[in-house]
Amino acid sequence: MTGLGGPALRLTVLVGESDRWHHRPLYSEIVHRARAAGLAGASAFRGIEGFGASSLVHTTRLLSLSEDLPVAVVIVDEEQRVRAFLPDLDGLVAGGLVLLDRCEVVTYAGRGPGRGESAE
Repeated sequence: MTGLGGPALRLTVLVGESDRWHHRPLYSEIVHRARAAGLAGASAFRGIEGFGASSLVHTTRLLSLSEDLPVAVVIVDEEQRVRAFLPDLDGLVAGGLVLLDRCEVVTYAGRGPGRGESAE
């Protein structure tokens, strides 16, 4: 998608690093489904510390707990496109948190000739 600007909706999915979907990391599955759905973009961010419903703190500072760090998958696009993607998360995110926030896109530019990459 090109030309995204102005009001948008941010979808944030918080999961654990060890969460899986058919032997694949859950965060990766969400990113690839967002791409297949034609959304403007998706990124997965690995947290350095956090806790969820279990109240167990996961941190990079303690080796015994570092296997299940928090991961945030962030997707931003036009509101109707993000809302249309929500059913793709049904059954996928059983032990995480899904958030929606209204936001404003200031700059969105794809990569390619004339946008930070050479045409060579």
